[in-house]
Amino acid sequence: MFSDTKVRIIAKKTRETIVFFILFIIFAAVNDISIIICTDSEELPEFQASDFFHSSELFRIYKDTPRHRPVMVVARCADGRVAAHLLAVIRRRSWLVPPFLLWHCRIVGEGDYTGFEEHRDELFNLMMTELVKWMPVHVEYIELSNFTSKMFGYKTLSGLGFFAVNWLNIHNSLHSKSPEERISAKLLGRINGAIAKGVETHEVRTEEEFADFVHLLKAHNYFKPKRFIPDATFFRKVVESGCGKLLITTYNDTTIGCCAFAVSKGNAYLWYAAYLRKSYLRLYPAEVTVWNAIKTAYEDGCQHFCFLDVGLPYRANKLRDFILGYGGKPVSAFRWFRCRYKWLNRILTHVWSF
Repeated sequence: MFSDTKVRIIAKKTRETIVFFILFIIFAAVNDISIIICTDSEELPEFQASDFFHSSELFRIYKDTPRHRPVMVVARCADGRVAAHLLAVIRRRSWLVPPFLLWHCRIVGEGDYTGFEEHRDELFNLMMTELVKWMPVHVEYIELSNFTSKMFGYKTLSGLGFFAVNWLNIHNSLHSKSPEERISAKLLGRINGAIAKGVETHEVRTEEEFADFVHLLKAHNYFKPKRFIPDATFFRKVVESGCGKLLITTYNDTTIGCCAFAVSKGNAYLWYAAYLRKSYLRLYPAEVTVWNAIKTAYEDGCQHFCFLDVGLPYRANKLRDFILGYGGKPVSAFRWFRCRYKWLNRILTHVWSF
């Protein structure tokens, strides 16, 4: 038997779910929203994207990158207006153990709803429902992360069989104080000491530096199965788009650190990074690289510097502690997953529900 408290909680959640779907049905009926799924550049309708991670530009970059298949989900009104769009990318990677090939789908952020922000929940529900129906059977899992609010899309995703994993998002505010006012004195001392020894960071300028950037990035992440590094074509085109920068840290003409960050909606996002920490322990290549990336974003007028990867959700997380040393703000978040195999999805849902 349920207690009175549990009965009231269940009744409240049931009412909220019913209200949500009633509003969703009314919105879809009044606006006559249709969902289209585009996998080729020629199929994309014209729209203005405020979010680089859901733009037609990034779609085309992924399209030209080996082992990537971009999918743009578009919600369109009866009069032809684009109400919302969401970019997902299916990536293929090779493994040394069975199943040898793995396909997974990655979505960063909740989509772009310019002009229809008040209907984000309903539009997200429509787009994700169609995307899950369309998803090829060989895609092993779907992952969504970096939502602007923790509870966004909760009813939609849980209803579609996704399970939530408690995560942490970290960002540094750049609009109210300078980076020097937020970083810890101990960390700043290490960075200044390394710079005094000749360590410097600058944007990739030559083909030789670009080759060093790609080589270090791939070598650093080769034995880290969670991290997926795209082909060099991807980084070249992101820089050409003007929405990203590549930085390298050098010492005596040797590349000891590198990172790539993207700029979207006035914020900078640290996308990929690699460092020779063990080989150059006393030169602090990771600390210097990240610090100069933050300072570059600050000088470019960005409002925040966000970290897309803060490590796995373990209590003892050295990467997370390292990032927090720059004075960033940790925000509790969810990262959503949905596995292809229903039995495995049920087990993981049960495990992460505690």
